[in-house]
Amino acid sequence: MKTRSELKQEAKDLLKGHWGKAIGLNILQILPMLGVFFLLVPLTIVIIALIGSDPSGVATDNFNTQFAQINGQGGSLRYFDNIFGSILTALLATGVNFTLLDWLRTKNSDFKVIRGIFGVFTKRDFLPVVVLWIIQTVFEALWSILFIIPGIIKSIAYSQTYYIYKDIADNGGDDDLNYLDYVTKSRQMMKGHKAEYFVLQLSFIGWNILAIITLGIGYIWLVPYQNATYMAYYKSLAESQAEPVAPAAGQDDSYFEQ
Repeated sequence: MKTRSELKQEAKDLLKGHWGKAIGLNILQILPMLGVFFLLVPLTIVIIALIGSDPSGVATDNFNTQFAQINGQGGSLRYFDNIFGSILTALLATGVNFTLLDWLRTKNSDFKVIRGIFGVFTKRDFLPVVVLWIIQTVFEALWSILFIIPGIIKSIAYSQTYYIYKDIADNGGDDDLNYLDYVTKSRQMMKGHKAEYFVLQLSFIGWNILAIITLGIGYIWLVPYQNATYMAYYKSLAESQAEPVAPAAGQDDSYFEQ
């Protein structure tokens, strides 16, 4: 298993000379980061202006009341919109990560960015990724009911589910598996590695702070770098447990049991 430094170096080596393509591939995750800052700053200026021009706070209270009323309308519809948005986000992020994983393995950057972004919108992958998202979300929510910490731990345990599915499906070994099996395999694969993966995530805190200081502009480079590093982690973990990464049809997949 590679160290954090080696994983990050692998990601940087992959992106070197291809940052334009990498940014394009991750653009749908980058834009919301930028949008938060470009919307937050003007809104903050408006609120400060209201407070400065109205010491009594009446105008500000009216602004907050109207905003709350608008935000409170259509609660049920907004709930379903959030679910749809979460599923769509998961589909797009998974497509990007599938593309990054293939890129890391083949070192071939000759792919279409749009096709990479919408990589799971296929007959084979669309439904499985949606179902896997639902299963993971339900499991994580149930664990989070106990306390926040168990929910975080389980989210890390299930974090490799989509990539295990991809590897096994690519090798034609998914005929005898159900959707719960992929979640179980992720939990088994991450046994003894959850703290390691959590520390890897924490190692990007400094870069995230820098991205925030630059009003989100830093995320243009940070998002591709992070995603490539996480894919390098899965690649390294899978390779450290067995060769090949995923079993072909009919082969034993006992490496997931370790």
